[in-house]
Amino acid sequence: MNEPRGTEPPEPEGATQRLPVLDKSQTGTGPDRSASADENGTPPVPDGEGGREGRFWSARRVPAGIVALLLLGLAGLFLYDIASVRADRPVMSWRRELARQLADRPLDDIWVLVGAGVAAALGLWLLALAVTPGLRDVLPMRRTHADVRAGLDREAAATALRDRAMEVAGVQSARVRVRRRRARVRAMSHFRELDDVRTDLDAVLTDAVRGLGLSRPPALSVRVRRPGRKG
Repeated sequence: MNEPRGTEPPEPEGATQRLPVLDKSQTGTGPDRSASADENGTPPVPDGEGGREGRFWSARRVPAGIVALLLLGLAGLFLYDIASVRADRPVMSWRRELARQLADRPLDDIWVLVGAGVAAALGLWLLALAVTPGLRDVLPMRRTHADVRAGLDREAAATALRDRAMEVAGVQSARVRVRRRRARVRAMSHFRELDDVRTDLDAVLTDAVRGLGLSRPPALSVRVRRPGRKG
């Protein structure tokens, strides 16, 4: 008996069936569904509730590399000398001289004090590098997602503020320096009253600092003056 066209034969009982696949456009990404939620179901942090973020920690590759090279060279030198002595060769002259100097020189000798001071300074420097985060040029931004941290370079932040300052009527030039706690703006105004220009700059730059999305927005310090006379 012939089967009508357009119909498939029934699957045998117990056979594996292919489930329909939904297209992404059918899954519903409406206003009630957050577009920033990741595949693991981590909810996004609402804007303004990320709290204050700490600074980024530097990898300290250069100091770590220098210390590792110095320790490697010193250990290799001592190992070579020990292996040389085990091979019935005389001790290297520098180690014999070092042992004699350490045995003969008193503790209040000037060279002993200088060496101790240099070693202490290097130790304090390494301790300071170990307990401080570094990366002072990167300003932590406000976290809007639980698993994502972002930072903004201080030069980029200064450029953005300077561009906004140049949009204010009456501003001829502007210099901006952004620190972790304060943003200093020095502007030149060639027309309009200085108080009016300063008021507009305060309003525009306050909005610009807020728009940077920094975890700790720096305080503004705005100064406006006339350009100096030529000649």
